Amino acid sequence: MSTLHNVPVSTAPALETIRAWLEEADRVLIAAGAGLSAAAGYDYGDTERFRELMPALYRLGLRSRYLLGAPLPKDMMWGYWAVHIDDIRYSPHPNPLYRKLRELVGERDHWVMTSNVDALFARNGFAPDRVFTPQGDYGRLQCTVPCSRETWSSRPFLDTILAVYDRDTGRVTDPAALPRCPNCGADVFPNVRVGPEFVDDVYLPAGQRLVRWLDDAPTDSALLVLEIGAGFNTPGVIRRPMENLVRHTPRARLVRINPAHPDVPSDLGIRALSVPHGAGLLLDRLHP
Repeated sequence: MSTLHNVPVSTAPALETIRAWLEEADRVLIAAGAGLSAAAGYDYGDTERFRELMPALYRLGLRSRYLLGAPLPKDMMWGYWAVHIDDIRYSPHPNPLYRKLRELVGERDHWVMTSNVDALFARNGFAPDRVFTPQGDYGRLQCTVPCSRETWSSRPFLDTILAVYDRDTGRVTDPAALPRCPNCGADVFPNVRVGPEFVDDVYLPAGQRLVRWLDDAPTDSALLVLEIGAGFNTPGVIRRPMENLVRHTPRARLVRINPAHPDVPSDLGIRALSVPHGAGLLLDRLHP
C-alpha cells in the first residue's frame, strides 16, 4: 500500500477530518469500549498473556480471561480474580495510549463514558469525577445477595488472597483468605454488572453529572463524540446511546473508531465518521 508521510492513504482523510472536528468542538465526550483497553495492551483474549499470568489455568485448557461461568472451584476462581484484577486494575505503570488520548483532548471541556471497568482513564490523567463507568469497577467488591447497597475497595481483599496464592497450582492455599461479605458472610464478587444483583449506587452520581453537562450545554455548542473500541458485546451501553445522543443534538458529531465494527447510521449523514482502524494507529497519528 502506498503511504503519505508514513500514514496509509486510506487513513489520512480520516485523520484530517478528526483534527478539524476537534478544532471546531467546544466539548468532547469520549465513549470507550473494550477495544480501547485491548489496544492499550489489556486484551482479555491474549492467550500468551494469559499463559504468563495463570499457567495453572492454561494447563487446564483455558486460554483467555473470559472465565465468567467457568466451572472452577472457589479457591481457583479467586486466584484468577486476584491475579486478573491486580494486573488489569492496579498496575502502577502509566499507559502510553491512554496518555496520548488525554493529551489529544487537551484543555477542551470533556467527559468520559466507558464500559471498561479497569479505571485506566482515571489512572492516566483524566479527572475521576468526570468519568462515568456504568458497568462498574474492578476496584470494588460487593455482596452477592446483596444484603446492602454497600461496596468495598477490592485492594485489601486481593492483598490477602495474593499472599497465600500458589501460582503453580492456581489455588488460594488458605480458605480463610477467600473473601466474604463483612456484613452477612455471603460470597462477594467484583462490583461489575453481570446480573440484577449489581450494586450501581456509587456510579450513579457521575452519570447524573454527565447528563447535566450535556443538558446544560449552550444551544450553539459543538459536541464531538469520540467513540473508540465499542463493539456489540454490550451495544446498549456505548454504541446505541452515542448514536442517539448525536441524532438528537443538532451540533453534535460522531467519530467511531473500530477496526471490526466501524459502521455508522446512515441517518447521521455527514455528522458521523466511520474509521475502520485500531485505536493504537489512530491515536499515534493524531498525537500532538
